[in-house]
Amino acid sequence: MTESLAAPVTDALLRVQRSSGVSLAFAGMVQNGRGVRLSRFVGPTVGALDGVAVELGHGLGGKVVTLNRPMVVDDYLRTPRITHRYNSVIAAEGLRAMAAAPVVVDRAPIAVLYLAVHTDDPIGDRALDALAVESRALEQRIVASRASVAAAGADADADSLRIRLTEAYAQLRDLARSVDDEALTTQIAQITRTLLDDEAQAADVTVELTRREQDVLALAALGYTNARIAENLGIGVHTAKGYMKDVLRKLGAAGRLEAVVIARRAGLLP
Repeated sequence: MTESLAAPVTDALLRVQRSSGVSLAFAGMVQNGRGVRLSRFVGPTVGALDGVAVELGHGLGGKVVTLNRPMVVDDYLRTPRITHRYNSVIAAEGLRAMAAAPVVVDRAPIAVLYLAVHTDDPIGDRALDALAVESRALEQRIVASRASVAAAGADADADSLRIRLTEAYAQLRDLARSVDDEALTTQIAQITRTLLDDEAQAADVTVELTRREQDVLALAALGYTNARIAENLGIGVHTAKGYMKDVLRKLGAAGRLEAVVIARRAGLLP
């Protein structure tokens, strides 16, 4: 069982065992569509089931995965509803009635939750309801977790793209300062404008920065210190500080980070 699923599966087993009153709750993960490997147990067990690989279509768990629906048997060792390939381990554990439910995500079973008792008592409706509730809750938790991971990945990709755009923007402004060809300078300026958010610019046209202030802001967005900004622009440190102070005042920002955020919202930075 993957580490990301081990904790939520164990939590589900603890809840279903507690609410149903059965002696043993356990679970296994579907292994690449080939079968179910049993790996999590809550309740008394001699260890015979631990690590057992249940093949698709065989035993209770294998049939549950094949049918993609819950099942219950009153006597595992005698029921005609399943194959009996795993009778020896079930007998070693002393189990009788057993129920199983698939955990389905994106229409595919990814795990199986089991309930079992060591007595002749059948598994009642209360226990079956608890099993159904926990299997559905586990499905929802896994879906939510995957969505969260996907969103985090998307945010990371967006951050990486933003950094590359900011670097490209600063490099283009640096290139514009280094050429004497007016036509080329104009063309570079047009390219830098395409990196900015037109909608943001239209939403806040009151913020106007000089060309040098824009240069300072572009480098500050890369995390440059005033000393490095000054070196890059070929100006004094105090002059760079002065430009930075003017940028903060015009943007109404208390610091450099806030200035970068406001500038991006205003379409002054990519």
